[in-house]
Amino acid sequence: MSHLQYFSYPGYGDRNMENYAQAVRVNNTIEISGQGGWDPETDVIPTDIALELDQIFKNVQLTLTSAGGKGWSQVYKVRIYTTRYDDEMMGHIVRNLKVWCPDHKPIATGFEVSKLAFDGMRVEIEVKADVGSDGK
Repeated sequence: MSHLQYFSYPGYGDRNMENYAQAVRVNNTIEISGQGGWDPETDVIPTDIALELDQIFKNVQLTLTSAGGKGWSQVYKVRIYTTRYDDEMMGHIVRNLKVWCPDHKPIATGFEVSKLAFDGMRVEIEVKADVGSDGK
């Protein structure tokens, strides 16, 4: 699959590159692996749900730009996995979507799951972004 380009960001992404990449670029599309709320340098996940979600959205941005995209402005599809759905959780998700996507509304699908990949994770987000024919 030599036509696929794989990317990972410094810190957490590089440390896990031997297991999996953070993003793959196929033609004009970047698809990223699920991003959690870990700090890219320390791998620590905040215990406060608002801070965890804020960090997840930052990690999505970092992943997309590390793969050559512009970030959230090019996102057209969002998948959200969470260990609980309640008003507080949804409020923080919607708040971040409004901050990071002020000029568009990507499609979104949410899943409630019993457990995520790492202890302490309550949310994981995957996205797809269209980087356009000029690559940016």
